[in-house]
Amino acid sequence: MSEVLSKLVGQWVGEEQVATTRWGQGGPATAEVDARFDLGGKALVFDYRETRDGKAALAVHAVFVAGPEHDQFQLFWFDSYGFVPSSPAQGLWDGSKLSFVRCSPRGQTRHVYVFKDDGGYSLVLESSFDGGVSWEPVMRGEYWRR
Repeated sequence: MSEVLSKLVGQWVGEEQVATTRWGQGGPATAEVDARFDLGGKALVFDYRETRDGKAALAVHAVFVAGPEHDQFQLFWFDSYGFVPSSPAQGLWDGSKLSFVRCSPRGQTRHVYVFKDDGGYSLVLESSFDGGVSWEPVMRGEYWRR
């Protein structure tokens, strides 16, 4: 499997800042992530749990797969808000960050994963409601191996 996706394998804890959006109030959050290869190493299964104010806030089950080219990826994202993908988000590794754009009737969401020298990673989520012309912050997080 991809060397890029292997950077996400493990158990992680994170601190996040959630923006106020049309879906709810912003504020600080914590996260736990368990990411592992499955299906004979063909898919990275990514389970995410966010906690806000001591209560479960968001759960995600995502599947990452490497594309036919070394810099291409796909992301299938399922969450407790009810998002079910009609098709995978296309992703690209540019040598320093892994980026995806998910599309749905709710708009677009851009995920940008940046891997740090200390072994951690950051994630920025942004949404667009005008076809990608402008982007609004959704969440910014920093994650470390547990």
